Amino acid sequence: MRVVIKISQYFTINIIIVGFFIAFLSSASIYLDWMGFINPLLNTTLGLLAIYLWLISDKKEWVWSGFFIALLWFWWMGVSFIHYQMPWAIPIVIVGVASIYASVFYLTISLVYLLEKHLKIHNLIGKALLLLLFSYIHPLGFDWFKPELMFTNSYIGIEKWQFALVIFSFNLAIYNKKVLFLLLILGAYPYASHFKKESNLNEKIKLITTFTPVEEKWVPEFKQKHINEVFINIQKAIKEKKEIIVFPESVFALYLNIETNLIDALKNYSKKITIVVGGIFQNENLPKNSAYIFKDGEYMVADKVVLVPFGEQNPLPKWMGRWINKIFFDGALDYVGAKNFTDYTIGQSRYRNAICFEATSEKLYEGRPENMIVISNNGWLTPSIEPTLQKILLQYYNKKYGTTIYHSINMSKSYTIHNGEVYYE
Repeated sequence: MRVVIKISQYFTINIIIVGFFIAFLSSASIYLDWMGFINPLLNTTLGLLAIYLWLISDKKEWVWSGFFIALLWFWWMGVSFIHYQMPWAIPIVIVGVASIYASVFYLTISLVYLLEKHLKIHNLIGKALLLLLFSYIHPLGFDWFKPELMFTNSYIGIEKWQFALVIFSFNLAIYNKKVLFLLLILGAYPYASHFKKESNLNEKIKLITTFTPVEEKWVPEFKQKHINEVFINIQKAIKEKKEIIVFPESVFALYLNIETNLIDALKNYSKKITIVVGGIFQNENLPKNSAYIFKDGEYMVADKVVLVPFGEQNPLPKWMGRWINKIFFDGALDYVGAKNFTDYTIGQSRYRNAICFEATSEKLYEGRPENMIVISNNGWLTPSIEPTLQKILLQYYNKKYGTTIYHSINMSKSYTIHNGEVYYE
């Protein structure tokens, strides 16, 4: 009976509304960007309000904020099941993901209150530490929830010390009941970025955007059409005197390494222009999601390192993973990831290879690569906010590591990110 009463306390209207409002504030900048409206002042205000509400909210409100954050940030995870003709699975996936994040919030905030009870550590300190640590907590290997993303297009910097300054400014103001402490937030303004005006943007790169629906991409009847479009774009880029042309992930919906005629044709064109193109690589019947780089009549293959949880590699125990793959993915084998990242040189510049999801992983930015070429296929997850959230994540890493990112995409506009700004192709 006590357990039932305890659980029922989480389901009052006021608690649910507060949790939803925190999630709404934290995700507002994503949806505004999705609608084509980016306002740094508004994003700053909404983000600061979200931080304030998180800090003054109690345990139950935190749990609901985690639930609704997952709903508002990640509902698009279920969209891919439309393409598997399993729309019935969409609500299961959405509620399942939301429940996982609610559980993470519950466990972590419970620890905060235990520390307050037994060690007399004020819950404001614990909540502050949680907000700082959430970007390192990755349920099932998925690391897209970073609270500081709220400030990517704002007047607040995205460095961890800047985020910490914002949080502890609020803590001091709340604890001492003095608004003047909020002036410390001014120190989180990204002053340094405004002095970085030099440009190393390569304007000789041609990023190709394709709009090929998933239902069409793998149909044999369309195979030749897609191949022809690739070569038409290559010929146009050569006429435009471009040095590099980049195509989206799996623009060739086939095992490119065994298509000798295609390989020979691309090698021939690569004597005039470097070609980066997405395709599947077959190796001992184990598929690899790869990028093929054709240059000076030769080519190399760069395999994907960080695979998409569930989409390419099942993060669950093997017995459970096989069961999930059988039910949802027709028993398809998991992709095989490479052990090391691939960096390659074109002209005077060095580029890190990244394929879709892995470009949003912090692992790809080890060593602070100066440039990165990313190829993506967002067809599985559109229409949704996923391309927008992906772009904001890439902006975040660009600001954090200074990596210029060239991104070629299927089913959403291609762009370059340089000095925190997005330049659409």
